[in-house]
Formats: sequence, C-alpha cells, structure tokens
Amino acid sequence: MVKVKPFKAVRPGKSLADKVAALPYDVMNSEEAREMVKDNPYSFLHVDKAEVDLDPAIGLYDEKVYLRARENLYQMMENSVLIQDDKDCYYIYKQVMQGRPQTGLVCCSSIDDYLNNKIKKNEHTRADKEQDRINHVDYCDANTGPIFLTYKENGRISQIIEQWMASAVPEYDFVSEDGVQQIVWLLDNAELIAEITRLFAGMDSLYIADGHHRTASAAKVGIKRREQNPGYSGDEEFNFFLTVLFPDNQLKIMDYNRVVRDLNGLDKDQFLTKAGEKFSITPCDGNEPCHPPRPQTYGMYLDSNWYLLEAKPGIFDLSDPLDSLDVSILQNNLLRPILDIDDPRTNKRIDFIGGIRGLAELERRCQEDMQVAFSLYPTSISQLISLSDAGQIMPPKTTWFEPKLRSGLFIHLLK
Repeated sequence: MVKVKPFKAVRPGKSLADKVAALPYDVMNSEEAREMVKDNPYSFLHVDKAEVDLDPAIGLYDEKVYLRARENLYQMMENSVLIQDDKDCYYIYKQVMQGRPQTGLVCCSSIDDYLNNKIKKNEHTRADKEQDRINHVDYCDANTGPIFLTYKENGRISQIIEQWMASAVPEYDFVSEDGVQQIVWLLDNAELIAEITRLFAGMDSLYIADGHHRTASAAKVGIKRREQNPGYSGDEEFNFFLTVLFPDNQLKIMDYNRVVRDLNGLDKDQFLTKAGEKFSITPCDGNEPCHPPRPQTYGMYLDSNWYLLEAKPGIFDLSDPLDSLDVSILQNNLLRPILDIDDPRTNKRIDFIGGIRGLAELERRCQEDMQVAFSLYPTSISQLISLSDAGQIMPPKTTWFEPKLRSGLFIHLLK
C-alpha cells in the first residue's frame, strides 16, 4: 500500500510562474546560478541556491546560506510572489521537450513509505550533499524542490489525468528558457482526488528516478520533527514530502557518459591492447561521433579518433540486473582494471557528462583536460525498476533524466 495525498501548494501567481520557475539547484554551480538570476529577482534560485545573494567568499554550507534561503522564501510569500492555495489539491504537471510529453501528478508522499522501502531507492547518497538539503529543508520549514518518482503505469490514473487535462483550463502554460513547455493544471475535484488516492494505495511500490539526496533529507527532517513532537498523529505535514509521480511508460533516460584524465601510465597502443582483451574495437566510419547502437556497446574517443567497443561474451552475467548494466560492464572490465578508476564516486580522474550535452562535449573535454571518453547506451526504465525491486544499488551516474523538473512551481510547507 502506497500513501500519497493532496496538499495546499505554495506557488507563484499566473503572471510570475515563468519568472519564478528555475532549474534544480544541483544542475549548475554557484557562478552559473548568479548569472541566471542577475536580471530576475523572482527566480527561485534565490531560495534553492541562496548563496547567489551573498558574498562569493561565504562557503556553500555556511549557516548564512540557509538563513538567507528562509528569508527569501518567506519574503516571496509576504510579497505575494508565492501564494498558498486554500484547499488541498493534486496538481498535474506536463512537460513537452522536443515534441515528447511526460505528465506527472504532483502530490505529497509518505516518509514512512521511504523508510519502509515502499519508495525504492537505487543509488547511494553522499553525507555532505544529504546534510546540505537537510539544513535547507529544516531552515525553510518546507520542501522546496520536487522529487522525481516513477510507478508502473495504471490505466485508470492515466485516464483521469488525460480527461482532466482535456476539460480544464491550465493554470500555467509557458516555455522555459531551455525550450521545454511547462503546463500545470489544478485537480481539485474531491471525488477524483479520493479515487486517485485509492488507486495509489493499491500499488506495492514507487521508485526514485531522480532526487535520492532530497528524498533522504526530507525523510530525516520528518524524523526530526517527530522527535520534536512526540505526540504526533502521523497526519501532520512533516510526515510527507513533495513529489511528482510519472508513469514508467512516459519516461526517457538519456546516456550518462564518462571522461577520464589519463591512461594510467599506458601509451595509446598499450591501452588499446589491454582494452581489446575484453572488448572488440573497431574504428567508427568516417570518424563520426559514435552513439552506441545497442546495449553492451560503447563509443570511445581517443587521440582525436572515435571507436566502437563491443563487450565480448562471458565478461558479464546477463542474468544479473546489476552486472549486466552497461555502466557496470565498462566499470568492471575497463575503468577499474585498466585505468585504475576504483571508486568513480570519489576518484578525481573521472568526470561524468549528461547526454543532454551531446557527444561534442566529450570531444571538447578530451581536447581540454581529459584523454579518453566513453559514450554509453542509455539505461532503461525497466532496468531501473528491476534493480530497485531486487534491492540493488546502481553505480553512480547511471541515469540522466530529461527534462528536469522546475523548482518553484510547487512548495510544500511542513506545518
């Protein structure tokens, strides 16, 4: 049984939604964020990356950053840039990127479902990043960034959402600066709200697609609030956190590629010989950037040349959902044994490039500060779900979802 519920969102007025809405805090650095907000006092980055309003010398995790985030959030509410709805609603959030739509249900999910593994994880979190969001949620007393969950598609839920979108007028409809159309509807019909809640209650699991740090942090703040309120009933807002639920059949995972700084003391020929023990290696036709054509194949950019690598039979277990992931095959048979990338989460010689940046970015990095690059075939949603169901953890930087959910369109207060 999965527990979701409607809530009274704090959100921008219609005329300001496009100015408030911002990319997630973790897809840009502070310098980039400062540039983004330079001419936009309404940007939600003033809350999600409040260091943009402070001296750059102040550390990212300084208490001043969290205090400013809180100040900015409640100032936006006082100035009616953000307004809280007066009744509980579900919200329908549709994004259209390059003609491809994905439509999610904005709601609150239960921290107990996360703690009891009904909201299933598939990545490890880092303590420093987790603590940052714990502080942010705690000081703001709010979930400011939506967490991206997926579920196995339910026909009746899809029907309700499609019919509501066809009959109701959108609350927001704008195109963000990255070219993605952002459309929001309020679903305030009591009978449909009750039916949607029952339908999710009939599911066994939800799955974290993107936002593991935010999920863990939201749960820990909820636990802290429970300790502060020992007589809690379980219905208080701090028992829930802000999520957007997308059916699995609408989502697309992009490739998440790798670049490595050096060849671990090998010259080009030595490296190719060692890699050739586990992978068939052929030059790409016309030296064009190589998009892997199928699972267990890889593009490799080395010394201004593109190659196609194909995993040889027997180097991985096809029946093991973790061992057969393309990122695992590359890590276990090339990055670790040949290039000595033991732990990609902490090794400073490797970097990761989201597929949205294209393969030209791999070439650029190899001309700038890296020596070899690998393009990967995207992980599938079914692989993500299978791994989560098996209780396994994916290697770091396995999935890259596009489009990114906008922050600032929905805020969930914890009181």
